[in-house]
Amino acid sequence: MQADLIQWSLKKKPKIDKVSVLIRTSDIIIAYHDLSRRQLIDMLFQIDLEDQSLLEKAPDSGIEISSQYWDQLVSLIVFRAFRRIFFPVTVRDVLAVIRAVPFVIKGIKQLFTKKRLSVEVLDASALTAAIATQDFTTAGSVTFLLKVGDILENWTYRKSVADLAHAMELNVTKVWRKRDSQEEAVPLQDIDPGDLIHIQMGKTIPLDGTVVSGEGMVNQAALTGESIPVAKKAGGAVFVGTVLEAGDLLVKVNTAQGDTRYEKIMSMIEDSEKLKSQAQVQAENLADQLVPYTFGISLLTYIITRDVTKALSALMVDYSCALKLSAPISVLSAMQEASGHHITVKGGSVLEKIAGADTIIFDKTGTLTKAVPTVEEVVATDDLPETEALRVAACLEEHFPHSMANAVVKAAKQQGLSHDEMHSKVEYIVAHGIASSIDGKRAVIGSYHFVFEDEKIQVSEAGQKRLEQISDEYSHLYLGIDGRLVAVICIADPLRDEAADVIGALQKNGVRCVMMTGDNERTAKAIADKVGISEYDAEVLPEDKAHYVQKEKEQGHTVLMIGDGINDSPALSEADVGIAIEEGADIAQQIADVTISQNDLRQLLVLGALSEALMKRLKHNRSVIVGFNSGVIMAGIAGIFPPGLAALLHNTSTVAISLHSMSRLLPER
Repeated sequence: MQADLIQWSLKKKPKIDKVSVLIRTSDIIIAYHDLSRRQLIDMLFQIDLEDQSLLEKAPDSGIEISSQYWDQLVSLIVFRAFRRIFFPVTVRDVLAVIRAVPFVIKGIKQLFTKKRLSVEVLDASALTAAIATQDFTTAGSVTFLLKVGDILENWTYRKSVADLAHAMELNVTKVWRKRDSQEEAVPLQDIDPGDLIHIQMGKTIPLDGTVVSGEGMVNQAALTGESIPVAKKAGGAVFVGTVLEAGDLLVKVNTAQGDTRYEKIMSMIEDSEKLKSQAQVQAENLADQLVPYTFGISLLTYIITRDVTKALSALMVDYSCALKLSAPISVLSAMQEASGHHITVKGGSVLEKIAGADTIIFDKTGTLTKAVPTVEEVVATDDLPETEALRVAACLEEHFPHSMANAVVKAAKQQGLSHDEMHSKVEYIVAHGIASSIDGKRAVIGSYHFVFEDEKIQVSEAGQKRLEQISDEYSHLYLGIDGRLVAVICIADPLRDEAADVIGALQKNGVRCVMMTGDNERTAKAIADKVGISEYDAEVLPEDKAHYVQKEKEQGHTVLMIGDGINDSPALSEADVGIAIEEGADIAQQIADVTISQNDLRQLLVLGALSEALMKRLKHNRSVIVGFNSGVIMAGIAGIFPPGLAALLHNTSTVAISLHSMSRLLPER
């Protein structure tokens, strides 16, 4: 745990790029920038390795997993070499029988509990036959290779799942803590049991707790798999990693930040059928179907040749081990490789659907356009000064971060405008805007439709003239207070540099691209023309996007949806694969099957290439496993390979194909 604490503590420090802790050599490798050696050493000495609260907060990084299985593997190999060198043959034979007994018992249990022939029954039969014919060398070799296979299988699976779980960890750095009627944004690690935290609509619940006040609908799909939100009110329990879809909650924290979320993700991944692609399921079914044939070939060989050795050679080989081991390792390794590209994928079935997708639907703002729009101008339309209008807008927008909201908050910060809480409860109206109350006056900010048509905000004559002078090239946020428009915030939302190239590459690969946006027809057409999309729909509501996705699926299309906002969530959920932008709304990330970094849309091309490469690997592995093991069986029947060599070749090929399955699918960039 101390290694995890060191790694976790240093990774949180500014200017630290990468940290690796090597338990065996007691070394720490740190990649950093703009720090002196003295500053780095001071950081290390500031870590209290005896602080129990910090030890509990530091998540399991997988360092101990690798150390544990490496020790097991080395011990197994060293002890086998020691026995072969120093133990007499008689003792080695006795030990071979003793070490084979657990595998024989396991096979017998499988036969009587599952009432079918399985790989465990096959292993038990091969060991029993070897012992019965007094071929103790073969029995010892088979047992050794089975143990090596078990260690490698468990090691690879647990490490891959652990790495994936860390990739799916919460991206929550700050929360709103309430003390003495005041709310303050504080680092998540500063929250202790008993603290009160304010959870707003669309936000991830960062810690387990109990609702103190408020009501809301919580999406618990990340933990339970159920997409239907659950109602929560005072006294109800809420859990880390779930998302507040609607409402507003004040929660009393039960547990400090630690590994509870990590453990829940681990459990979810290990139990989830989403890990299994159809190709993986087919490989596992094929493995089960081939076991009886292996028994049949062995029996037929004995009947024809009356040669126990030849029959035993056939029995020593099965297809199941390699087929069942290589498929999940391939899937988990692909998911782990995706995380190396800053892409989080929540299951092998997701990758398979991506490989077969023919339609991808893009949201515009924050997806095709840059995720870092900027405030270009604040136009005052009433008596409120421009700086004060920006202060009020930032105070409201900081509660529901979206790319445009982030631009407002950033502009206020750059101008040195402090925007402490000056309003009452903030209400977010999906795809429209935000409403609250300031000094008893209703304050709203959002789209033209929301402010003027829904809220009936009025504009003064002078304000109308100012509106007519505003450039159409910008996106607009309208701020109204007490029924009057007080300002328009003009936001530049430039197109991503790589957007047109990515769209072109997708279309070249036969993928149909569609854009859907809440913006007006003029803005939508301009963006669609620039990126090369011929199909688009403007002024759509969240439910419109979801209905469009549903209609495309009903027509037989495999649909991907990519977006970043709360308003994209229904469509992300409805799509065959939902893809969320990393810096977007929490609920979008939780609902989506894939999360990509906002920095580069070319990650979509990486994701597609990775998915196709995985499907090819699964198919290739299946062909190699069946072909190679069939050849070994035939050589054994022909008397070319004795049982020990057949077992060695079979198990060695299983390890080799598993190691190959762990290799990269795409070349290093």
